[in-house]
Amino acid sequence: MIMERSFRFERPVSLFAAVLLAVPVALSQSKPANPRQDFLDKLVAAAIERTNHDVKYVSAYVHLSYPGGDVPADTGVCSDEIIRAYRAVGVDLQKEVHEDMAKNWDEYPPKTKWKQSHPDTSIDHRRVPNLMVFFNRKGESLPVTARADDYSPGDLVTWNLAGDIPHIGIVVNVKSEQSGRPLLVHNIGLGPKMEDVLFAWKITGHYRYFGPASREMH
Repeated sequence: MIMERSFRFERPVSLFAAVLLAVPVALSQSKPANPRQDFLDKLVAAAIERTNHDVKYVSAYVHLSYPGGDVPADTGVCSDEIIRAYRAVGVDLQKEVHEDMAKNWDEYPPKTKWKQSHPDTSIDHRRVPNLMVFFNRKGESLPVTARADDYSPGDLVTWNLAGDIPHIGIVVNVKSEQSGRPLLVHNIGLGPKMEDVLFAWKITGHYRYFGPASREMH
């Protein structure tokens, strides 16, 4: 009788222990193994999806609602493609850039470059020089090199075009069959395109930005 009681007592305990052990395993399986890489994969997919849209290159100032404001869907400049790709994965660069500029106005160029006296939620996030400062402050500033392998999908690249015109694009997970270099999604005037332009112009910046929740992704 003693042995039978012992057996009946140990069985539910062992089952309970098995359930406890299974819980963290199930939880770990429900979360991405690498949340940062998962974020970049989604960002790249969003950037590539943008190449399906017809967009006229219109650089005029447009008053935008805030937050979540955007120029008309069939218009935009290079920065708008970056803004739209991030917004597709839940990051509002209009809001994030504005909040950082409002707190750190002297760190940004509008005061001297555009004679601007205060932040403007309609235009600040659409200016490449502002995005460069923002990504440097809130993301990762990566080395600018002449090696294509140093540029990974999801990385942001800025250039200086002829006439000192800033430009921006995003590296995607497709490579050129001719050069083997990663392609970038950008809009230089003909709408969002995926092209082999990494070294087409002088690179002025190389960044990686995971959004405001990046601390939780470690």
